[in-house]
Amino acid sequence: MGCGRKDDKASLASSQLSSFSHQSHQPPSTPASKEVWKKGGRMFSILLAVHLALLACTLVSSGAFEKIAVHDYDVFFLLTVMMLIVIIWIIFYLTGTSRCPDAIPCKDSHAGPIWLRGGLILFAIFSLVMDVFKIGYYSSFYSCLSAIKIIYPIVQAIFVVVQTYFLWISAKDCVHVHLNVTRCGLLLTLTTNLAVWMSAVTDESVHKAHSKLKKNMTEEFFRWIMRAGMRSSSAEECNCNSQICQIFKNGYFWLYPFNIEYSLFASAMVYVMWKNVGRLIDHHSHHIHHLKFRLFRRTFFVGIMVGLITLVSGLGVLILYEVQVNSSTESSKKSQALTMYYIFNIVCLGLMSLVCIGGSVIYRFDKRDMDRHKNPTRTLDVALLMGAALGQYAISYYSIVAIVASTPRDTISALNLTYALLMIAQHTFQNIFIIEGLHRQPPKEDHKHDSHQKDLYGLTFVNINAVSLRVPDSGSTLAASTAAGTDAIQPSDLLRSLAAPKKLNWRRKFLREMSMFLLLSNIILWIMPAFGARPQFDNDTELNFYGDSMWPAIVDICLPFGIFYRMHAVASLLEVYIMS
Repeated sequence: MGCGRKDDKASLASSQLSSFSHQSHQPPSTPASKEVWKKGGRMFSILLAVHLALLACTLVSSGAFEKIAVHDYDVFFLLTVMMLIVIIWIIFYLTGTSRCPDAIPCKDSHAGPIWLRGGLILFAIFSLVMDVFKIGYYSSFYSCLSAIKIIYPIVQAIFVVVQTYFLWISAKDCVHVHLNVTRCGLLLTLTTNLAVWMSAVTDESVHKAHSKLKKNMTEEFFRWIMRAGMRSSSAEECNCNSQICQIFKNGYFWLYPFNIEYSLFASAMVYVMWKNVGRLIDHHSHHIHHLKFRLFRRTFFVGIMVGLITLVSGLGVLILYEVQVNSSTESSKKSQALTMYYIFNIVCLGLMSLVCIGGSVIYRFDKRDMDRHKNPTRTLDVALLMGAALGQYAISYYSIVAIVASTPRDTISALNLTYALLMIAQHTFQNIFIIEGLHRQPPKEDHKHDSHQKDLYGLTFVNINAVSLRVPDSGSTLAASTAAGTDAIQPSDLLRSLAAPKKLNWRRKFLREMSMFLLLSNIILWIMPAFGARPQFDNDTELNFYGDSMWPAIVDICLPFGIFYRMHAVASLLEVYIMS
């Protein structure tokens, strides 16, 4: 991979270096033409990604149904080829940029923060465990399966390792070589992650639908339904009677949520890299804030304690819900589980909404300036928060219409209606709180405040009597400050300067408490639907109103976005916590 600059920003950088000596000979249309080339390169990579995404979406959705002559191993073959191409391109990128010293002249300090890369590694580890379980499961009866069923998890494990290493060391890069190839490679990586995400979501949804059907039917009738409608996995046609085979099967389905979140996290980081291709950063205007993560400093532990209580309580509710709904056929226990689930969520969502409103009120009195610099990472965070919330909005509004229009209305319907309304309110207030926090300037270093405060205290203790005795009614300035030739200091300004850091610390402490409580609460609200607590399938109101076909389709499409919203909110709230 050579070091030649082929288009847009790279040549623009070289032209800027010689612009002072050749300014009179510079054609006036050069910047515009280079900007057009930049947009043209981006457009070509976008078109490539759109076509690949549509192809993958078509195969994945077609492979979920029996009557369509597309099998799951066709989907696995396409995904395997895409992942192999991405692995080759990543090796090409890492090798080429390491050999060219001018390939990455600057880095985006806002891209790929340590907590986002740490979360990526955590999800990558669970994804690797899932791939190991898949390999063990498919190897149990390899004689009756296509070879691609075993090759796919092996390639996926290699893909996860290579991509995680690539994003860990290159997430901040602003590449200036082979721009069009880099843009296409990055969007191919993004499309591959989205295709893997679609496949995992579809596979998980089909598996849950099969489990609910199989629980209420005999084995022969279940197989007949599978032949008539939804496709069962080809592995289910083989015998999986051993204990180790069942462990592998149940294990990798429980680990699907981590793989789903890994794909989405990687997609977000790759998109920021794509936006930074060819970008020139002015270090004078692009402020770099070295923020330190101090979890147990400047807090009252109230937010952490209440958040941990909410987290532990939610785990208990999840376990009881799974036991009573999935392991029992009695309607009374099912109603008790739904009531318990709705009450917990109503209390949790109500507290979160109040905290978000309180945080927004505190921001009204925050004296920090707004950060108006160009920041692709923050722009993506806001877009993902607003976009992912639409999934839960859709489910809530569908539930509201079904509950209001249905009769009769019982206690569970009232709880479901309250839950849907609070879900809409909590998403709205939380988005406002997070977006305001992301657009605030980080606080100044504490030692600056401390040194300034020490000077003021020294001035106060030495001259406080002089201030009180010598200041006439006209409000003249301090004689000592005037004689020294410094700026004039009013007594009222002095007192405000002494009180300002204290007030600022109180606001910051409250914002930290609120951010930590919201962070832990979003974790449990992500865990509950991700690991099986989905009352949308267990509540008969929506199923009876919309039908057995329309309502599950709505939930299967919208719920993954709601689950992703929670995990993305956790990452954003962690950033708000650190910046407070």
